[in-house]
Amino acid sequence: MSNVFPRQITAPPIRAVASNGCYIIDENGKRYFDGSGGAAVSCLGHGDPDVIKAIQDQTSKMAFAHTGFFSSDPAEELAELLVQHAPGELDRVYFVSGGSEAVEAALKLARQFHIENGEPKRRHIIARKQSYHGNTLGALAAGGNKWRRNQFEPILINVSHIAPCYEYVDKTTQESSFEYGQRVAQELEDEILRLGSDTVIAFIVEPVVGATMGAVPAVPGYFKRVRDICDKYGVLLILDEVMCGMGRTGHLFASEVDNISPDILCIAKGLGAGYQPIGAMLCSKKIYDIIGNGSGFFQHGHTYIGHPVACAAGLAVLRAILDRNLLKSIKQRSDQLFDTLKTQLGAHPNIGDIRGRGLFIGLELVKDRATKKPFDPSLKVAASIKRKAFEAGLICYPMSGTRDGKWGDHILLAPPFIINESQITELVDKVSISLLCLENI
Repeated sequence: MSNVFPRQITAPPIRAVASNGCYIIDENGKRYFDGSGGAAVSCLGHGDPDVIKAIQDQTSKMAFAHTGFFSSDPAEELAELLVQHAPGELDRVYFVSGGSEAVEAALKLARQFHIENGEPKRRHIIARKQSYHGNTLGALAAGGNKWRRNQFEPILINVSHIAPCYEYVDKTTQESSFEYGQRVAQELEDEILRLGSDTVIAFIVEPVVGATMGAVPAVPGYFKRVRDICDKYGVLLILDEVMCGMGRTGHLFASEVDNISPDILCIAKGLGAGYQPIGAMLCSKKIYDIIGNGSGFFQHGHTYIGHPVACAAGLAVLRAILDRNLLKSIKQRSDQLFDTLKTQLGAHPNIGDIRGRGLFIGLELVKDRATKKPFDPSLKVAASIKRKAFEAGLICYPMSGTRDGKWGDHILLAPPFIINESQITELVDKVSISLLCLENI
């Protein structure tokens, strides 16, 4: 009898006892290919000796020093390296323990910035439908995942949600990709004006939508228009790269593709690669200076922010990504994985779209390819695929509610950056096996 409180009480998980490379091994010795890196976390795979050594070395020197009194070498070095490679004027790094904490910190910093900048009337946050920004109350309120939000709606702050940039479903036949992107970006300006142009704090958005829609990048031109709108009205742009950042898309920061820079940026998952819980919020020099020259105090904090061992792990992970030239490797493996998926599954009657960027790939499942009609939610397609994949020795990330929180299903793939060509074949073969369950639906 276990005393652990599992995620799913009616179906507690089996026990994992070991891991190596791209595989996790359970208590019965069965090996599972980690095709989603857990939840796009294990970017370096399992058992990386350099990261393990960095953790061991730091633990032997100093495991913990509260940031109310001290900084540490790993935190200083990791912050410096992140800022060296960060887009735009991102200048300061606030370390936390995960993605939800990074988003909470971003929302609170954005509000405090406006107060200290002489605009206390700014009180509204704008986000997008079908987004996901975390599971703490502030992050959950910002997110547009209906299934996760529903029972907590009465205790969530009020956040406006505009349309996502979801070309596969929402672009009309009369408009180009660029025109479509401009149309949905215009919703941001319309919402700012509806709320009051001097009352909006920030717009928070994922450069590539992760769990809720399944690796959906925006069309070219969308984010440039978003950046222009934010600048026009003094609205801060918060980019949530918790899932899509740290090399996952083939760029260290996902926003590099769109050639924009945010005012605040959130990262996690791949920053620690699963070796330690760590996330970070990066902010611009302007924001930092306003706080520094004002109250001099960010009214926020958690016990484990800037944890030395977590920062040592993050530093080792970031150095591995950069020093091993993994960004180039990700792009090569991405081409191979997309090619294999399209060759093997491109004509599958229930695969409507294969999309994504880098090693961040979504497969949207449909009942009918021609009409893009999704499966009935009562069929629980995502859950069936997850079970079938697990039986075949594959960890992937199927999700339902892709279209609107109820309708639609997809599979998210986010394998470790160290995946090789033969493992790409293994991954796609096991995805194909998992899709066999659709024959009986």
